[in-house]
Amino acid sequence: MDLSIRGLTHRYADTEVLSGIDLDIPSGRIVCIVGPSGCGKSTLLRMIGGLEQPTKGAVLQVGPPPPGSLNPLTYVFQDFALLPWRSVAGNVSLVLEDHDLPNRAERIANVLDRTRLSDFANALPRQLSGGMKQRVAIARALAVDPAVLLMDEPLSALDAQTRELLMDDLVGLWDRERFTAVYVTHNLAEAVRLGHRIVVLSRRPGRIREIVEIDADLRTRGAMEDIQAHLWSLMRDEAMAADAELVDG
Repeated sequence: MDLSIRGLTHRYADTEVLSGIDLDIPSGRIVCIVGPSGCGKSTLLRMIGGLEQPTKGAVLQVGPPPPGSLNPLTYVFQDFALLPWRSVAGNVSLVLEDHDLPNRAERIANVLDRTRLSDFANALPRQLSGGMKQRVAIARALAVDPAVLLMDEPLSALDAQTRELLMDDLVGLWDRERFTAVYVTHNLAEAVRLGHRIVVLSRRPGRIREIVEIDADLRTRGAMEDIQAHLWSLMRDEAMAADAELVDG
């Protein structure tokens, strides 16, 4: 299932947050959204997920979700959002309990295996590191076999080393499963490492400045550094202006 975003505009009272967003989310790709603070990245993600309605425009689902999908769209949040009294398996089970599934235990075991969590199925969140907690959140999202995974700054609360390890996990998972994701981040290195398409938004009101395509076969260190430098060249002045607006406000 692809997503087609057409003419998406959103206002809060007298403030226009996003303006005229046209964007395609192709199946089997990770689309990263970057831009200066306050440009509407998370607002765009919430509208894609149906948590907010646009003032104008629409988000269209093109084609059917994959066979066996229980939810077309599902979230991975920055703060893990795990229930502390439930085990790892219990937290993953949470998203399945509204569905009549004869094979629920099998589905949970499968997704724990896919995310390398099988040995921690009975552990409680307080026994896990930050990286492991976020891996549980990703497993929970994948348990419903979503058509599109919506990820809002999922690694920003982690230290640099843990973030690198989890990026490796996500790259390996995508290599095996070719899932579709919309991934919001402030971290340009993260976007270049994970994204196949990077959408650069302007400062508020957020408009698309450029869409950068990344060929997975050309991810050499030098090429990735060049792409990151190009992204920063697009964002630098806008980021400084956005920060000045926040200070003045």
